[in-house]
Amino acid sequence: MELLAGAPTLFLIVVVVLGLIVGSFLNVVIYRLPLMMEREWRAQCAELLDQPAADADQPAFNLWTPRSRCPHCGHLITATENIPLLSFALQRGRCAHCQAEISWQYPLIEAVSGLLAGLVAWKLGFGWPAAAGLLFTWFLLAASVIDFKHQLLPDDLTLPLLWLGLMVALWGPFADLPSAVIGAIAGYLSLWSVYQAFRLLTGKEGMGHGDFKLLAALGAWTGWQSLVTIVLLSSLVGAVVGLTLILFRGRDRQTPMPFGPFLAAAGWIALLWGEAINRVWLSWLGG
Repeated sequence: MELLAGAPTLFLIVVVVLGLIVGSFLNVVIYRLPLMMEREWRAQCAELLDQPAADADQPAFNLWTPRSRCPHCGHLITATENIPLLSFALQRGRCAHCQAEISWQYPLIEAVSGLLAGLVAWKLGFGWPAAAGLLFTWFLLAASVIDFKHQLLPDDLTLPLLWLGLMVALWGPFADLPSAVIGAIAGYLSLWSVYQAFRLLTGKEGMGHGDFKLLAALGAWTGWQSLVTIVLLSSLVGAVVGLTLILFRGRDRQTPMPFGPFLAAAGWIALLWGEAINRVWLSWLGG
């Protein structure tokens, strides 16, 4: 540990490598967690209808078992075939057994995880705040991709992130505890209020409940002072992306677009550069 503390470059390299490894695990979370939730929902429905669960006789399926395998041929992925980025490159993006194409999502998530981890290490330096920032980053990355693919923000990610933020606030590297508690409450209630107002005016649901919980978690980590920045930044980027997709990709305006990834990106930026952004806002408002 002393070696890493005294060698910033080595610390940065170690964190990037760790980010690549964690990115490989995040791919498992992104793929399996929605399926696990679907199984749980089916079991709950069967219980309510007093019917046998459809998956009752199926083998255990969670983040740890069964072992990862090729979705095309069922080939079990060996350790040498699961080295972040390197295995994908050596196998030229194909299964080592059946030569079926491997989704680019896997190396992309690994690369993004490593890159974001490196940025956290560079910004925060050696110490436990960097470790907390890495957890924050990886939770947000997994939640963002799941929401992008399934329009779903799992409680298994947003709620632990919320409690972790409040726990970290006890030591106050990002926000003191009162600011974190107020941030969590205000974050949840702000989007909940917008949701309720939109539903009353239009009879439609404008966003999912997971967005409320995610903003509450972001408020717990960054404090109430950054909530306006997070909401404005995420809304602006979301609007630009949405208009771009409509104008240039022909996206149907009625097709819902997940808001979680924009919230997560804005929250991540606010955690690392929130104070500087808030100073810019205040100086701009003050003329």
